[in-house]
Amino acid sequence: MSLQPELTRVQEQALAGLRPKRSLRTHIFNFYRTKPLGAFGATMALFILIVAIFAPMIRTHDPYFTNHEKLYAAPSSEMYFGGDTLGRDVFSRIVEGSRISIKVGLISALVGCTLGMVIGVSSGYFGGLYDLVVQRLIDAMIAFPALVLALALMAALGSSINNVIISLSIIFIPSTARIIRSQALAIKETDYVLAAHAVGANHLRIMFRHMIPNVMAIFIVTLTFLMGVAVIAEASLSFLGLGVGPDVPSWGGMLRGATKNYIGISPLLPVIPGLSIAILVFSWNVMGDSLRDILDPRLRGSQ
Repeated sequence: MSLQPELTRVQEQALAGLRPKRSLRTHIFNFYRTKPLGAFGATMALFILIVAIFAPMIRTHDPYFTNHEKLYAAPSSEMYFGGDTLGRDVFSRIVEGSRISIKVGLISALVGCTLGMVIGVSSGYFGGLYDLVVQRLIDAMIAFPALVLALALMAALGSSINNVIISLSIIFIPSTARIIRSQALAIKETDYVLAAHAVGANHLRIMFRHMIPNVMAIFIVTLTFLMGVAVIAEASLSFLGLGVGPDVPSWGGMLRGATKNYIGISPLLPVIPGLSIAILVFSWNVMGDSLRDILDPRLRGSQ
């Protein structure tokens, strides 16, 4: 038996506090070093976000201005990606469309994931009749194909970007709630939650202090995945004519207009918005996969 006394938990915490903390720059460098593909996706997503923020400064023409002299114009120094079916500048419409894709992807995924997290945590925590009712409602929503439900909601609400966000947010709630609930059921039985019950902590304090912080890892991973799903869903709705308005330069709407009758005249028209959608979704997906590897303790321990 060693003569040296064992460190108490307080002493260990005190020593841990003396260790130098890693800066944000160090974390970013390690992310780029250990997850190059995820770092590439994060860089591409950041680039598209910057383009969306500064779109009015980047675009070279009014994305709504029609010029019948530039119908199906070839790419040139004046129109980088050429002209569309109405002579509008494709480059400017792609830049403007990035704002719609980013807005729909971020807001709808964030709202849907947040509401789903609250419902999932509360359902797993309280259990009983409340959990049973919530899970049956989730089963009923999941029974409908997501795109069919989105089409029904858009048909009822009408075509606009805000209605697209509302529809997708509603669709994302049940899947997120089910994922978070499974995690909440395990967290509810941990020692620190049981100890919080023992000292008389109320339900809200336990959920917001102990439950929600411990599901944030899976929340972030789900969020990044659903952002890509939201972009594809918005493009699908716009392609079918039930997304944003017909004149709004969304990438899905541009695909619809290009493939409707004019793909044989100007094959480049559907390629550019389709490639833009693919790049944005790919960026978010690979970034989410890398975040999952970092944040999931089971995967972290296996490396």
